[in-house]
Amino acid sequence: MTAYLNALGVICALGRDKREVSRNLFAGDCSGMRDEGGWVPERVLPVAGVHGELAAIPLGLEPQSSRNNQLLLEAALQIQDEIQHAIKTFGASRIGIILGTSTSGIDEASRGIAHYLSNQQFPSDYNYQQQELSAPATFLADWLQTSGPAYVISTACTSGARALMSAQRLLDLGICDVVLCGGVDSLCKLTLNGFTSLEAVSGQRCNPFSVNRNGINIGEAAALFLMSKVPGPIALLGSGASCDAHHISAPDPSGKGALLAMGKALASALLKPEQIGYLNLHGTATQHNDAMESLAVASLFPNGVACSSTKPMTGHTLGAAGALEAAFCWLSLSADNSAHALPPHVWDGQADPALPALQWVTPADLLEKRCLMSNSFAFGGNNVSLIIGDAP
Repeated sequence: MTAYLNALGVICALGRDKREVSRNLFAGDCSGMRDEGGWVPERVLPVAGVHGELAAIPLGLEPQSSRNNQLLLEAALQIQDEIQHAIKTFGASRIGIILGTSTSGIDEASRGIAHYLSNQQFPSDYNYQQQELSAPATFLADWLQTSGPAYVISTACTSGARALMSAQRLLDLGICDVVLCGGVDSLCKLTLNGFTSLEAVSGQRCNPFSVNRNGINIGEAAALFLMSKVPGPIALLGSGASCDAHHISAPDPSGKGALLAMGKALASALLKPEQIGYLNLHGTATQHNDAMESLAVASLFPNGVACSSTKPMTGHTLGAAGALEAAFCWLSLSADNSAHALPPHVWDGQADPALPALQWVTPADLLEKRCLMSNSFAFGGNNVSLIIGDAP
């Protein structure tokens, strides 16, 4: 059954709505990546945050207050009319919510614990609900007063992409008529220090697939789709997942897990590699990910495919990344993209001679084939590929 992506709300370092994000995305604007101290001791690091005040948590839901939920609320408010129409049309029990996250409200929890250690009591605004992984879905369901399935998937950097896969499954099974799906993650000290301890964080803007690449930047984002059976112009055409379980944090260097996920996505969409017009790479700018992904892409697309990593513009948004980069494919297909632009590949242009050459998007490249693929890879060898395109 076709799953239509009828509406999108998005917020990230590129902007705070679809129009602003599109404009900066297609311009290759990296100005949202800013050097900041205070996240990791004795280091100033580039981070891709959302600046300015965020929407306040609605009255009555204060115990669920967290930056993560505020980012999610910002995305949901952008499509509030479409959501309310869906609730009115199908009923609150037929609306599902599936989200991906890795941070939830852990930053608020960390500050609460620090306060406890100093004062032997938690601060007045601390609530354990803030840090539960289920928090984003619970918050959205409570705010909207929906009663369909509502849960969170946390598979590290594939979480947001897996949320879209699971949303389609709920539609296929007839459990829901509409599913609000996507991903959300906020900047927090835990993730920045964790990746720093893995020696995976770059002190400069990340440089995917370059011979000079030396690690990731962390970002924050929320991307929320309204997926339904109601026909619309853009659809999730196919998806594929694999888990090679090669290592707790390193990908299988052969790229076989990534290749399997991409192959499954093509098979489920009944498409051939040459029908893909653009590939949004996972492209973290770490040594192992870029090497593995290059091998997989070159193997699947021997004749090449226009591709780019958008992480120099947004940072790696972790649990939100799969949904955010699917959103970039949605924006590329949107009628508002009248110039048929594609997200450019931003890097220093210094190719790694040890990697297969890929076909990098430049500002001169235009979208022609309207089936787009997005890759997400995660710890534990967890791999997802999505294909988004014009609805059949």
